[in-house]
Amino acid sequence: MCNKSYCKSNGKSLCPHNQVISESNSHKDLESLVYVENQNNVKSNTSFLHAVINMIGMLIGLGQLSTPYALENGGWISSILLIGLGIICAYTSYLLGKCLQKNPKSKDYKDIGHQAFGTKGRIIVTSFIYFEIFMALISYTISLHDNLSIVFINTNLTLKGILIHLSTSQILTIIAILVALPSLWLRNFSSISFLSSVGIFLSFLIFVTVALTAIFGGIKAKHEIPIIHLQNISSISGLYVFSYGGHIVFPNIYTAMKDASKYTKVSIVSFSLVTTLYVSLAFMGAKLFGPQVSSQITLSMPHDKIITKIALWATILTPMTKYALEFAPFAIELEENLPSSMKSKVKMMIRGLVGSILLLVILILALCVPYFEHVLSLTGSLVSVGICLIFPCAFYTKIFWGEISKKGLVLNVVLIIIGVFLGVVGTVSSSKLLVRSLKRAHD
Repeated sequence: MCNKSYCKSNGKSLCPHNQVISESNSHKDLESLVYVENQNNVKSNTSFLHAVINMIGMLIGLGQLSTPYALENGGWISSILLIGLGIICAYTSYLLGKCLQKNPKSKDYKDIGHQAFGTKGRIIVTSFIYFEIFMALISYTISLHDNLSIVFINTNLTLKGILIHLSTSQILTIIAILVALPSLWLRNFSSISFLSSVGIFLSFLIFVTVALTAIFGGIKAKHEIPIIHLQNISSISGLYVFSYGGHIVFPNIYTAMKDASKYTKVSIVSFSLVTTLYVSLAFMGAKLFGPQVSSQITLSMPHDKIITKIALWATILTPMTKYALEFAPFAIELEENLPSSMKSKVKMMIRGLVGSILLLVILILALCVPYFEHVLSLTGSLVSVGICLIFPCAFYTKIFWGEISKKGLVLNVVLIIIGVFLGVVGTVSSSKLLVRSLKRAHD
């Protein structure tokens, strides 16, 4: 889950208004924290079109891979849930804008949490943000592992020892992580911003390749999508929620706009386009591959097609662009808490070492729990539902307590209840499925 504002360093704009800011879904707080460093220097110069592109770039990411799987397992009626969550998340995006309008001193998601509930609010929000980043990176690494196994399907590498036995895909994943490891030592935000832009391009490329597969791949969309699988709705709700993750960056998009009064229109246009894309991709994938559709649509595409190879490599390269981007918020905060008397080289060493250790921990967890759909669903239900749905409604209700209408109050309370319900049942369901998969793997 992401990290986007407009930052400056040495007087040079790192994220100019004509550059797309992004990461995927989630977990997107890099520029949000970079913003803190030069808060007073940020210029609000983003046009309406650039704001729409930035918001769409924030929303489209890892979640799009799983929408066909979610639709097939939930039934076509579950598309109502997908569309409904898109509408709700667009509304909560609007609420964040109103909170910022109320207090111009608030600049990012954590500031709104502090504005509403004080220091405790900031601590809770920050904890959710970092936990979502951690979970998202595990999901990215699982995706990396799964797609590498298809790209190098004819490669045979094994490593056997007394305490360890690694398969070909595990060895390739370790190599890929080692290749990405140096990026965690980056302190140049221009380089990190470049990785962010590459990530956006790859996300759009994945969607295009799936669409081209439907048109030119020689596969007929002949499968019937079931009406509904009620027993699966709780688990797939987490996948749907995760797909709309991006709210922690929306305040930064708001503050960067030249005309913030158009922010509501930006939210409506962005969520309308993204929801249309998700629904189209979901039905496209489910009709093409039916019950055999994978939790990642790229894994279901015909392996011998050049379009599939492009999609697979795009999915492999996407996590490689995310590690430095996702780690940056934590790294910035780590450096700020180190003694000011400490030399910059020492700070860089500590930063890089801590980042390397965390990435290796993420690698181990991803290899031990290689169940993409369950981890992604758990992330959506346990963390993203709070950030995207519950918190914005709670923030707005608290900040506008003396001004909010009865209808507005009822609406927000109902949405909070819905969010808590989806979070609880989704977390329980996805946790059970994850445990069941782990038990089955060890039997």
